[in-house]
Amino acid sequence: MAHIYLAFAIFFEVLGTISLKWSATTGENIYGALTAAAYAASFYLLWLSLKHLPLGLAYATWSGVGIAMTSLIGVLFFYEKIDLTGIIGLTFILIGIILINIFSTMANH
Repeated sequence: MAHIYLAFAIFFEVLGTISLKWSATTGENIYGALTAAAYAASFYLLWLSLKHLPLGLAYATWSGVGIAMTSLIGVLFFYEKIDLTGIIGLTFILIGIILINIFSTMANH
């Protein structure tokens, strides 16, 4: 169940970040409210996941997947540029998350 909480925490963190971008670009208050609600949900779900997962594993996964997803959404939907260095950096982040979750003893709880 902890991994499900973590997955939803990531979803809401990404939604909050996207809403923050919408709020900044449109100036509409509804996106600011959505940002606050999504981040609150994300932190609550992260807190629930931390009851059963190690801090390093949960936080690395939450932040790393969130970074990769928001970067991809930025490129696809906000037409932001990404270069080879950015792709390589994001790939290293994802490789690190995979290593921690599959091979690290920190995943053994």
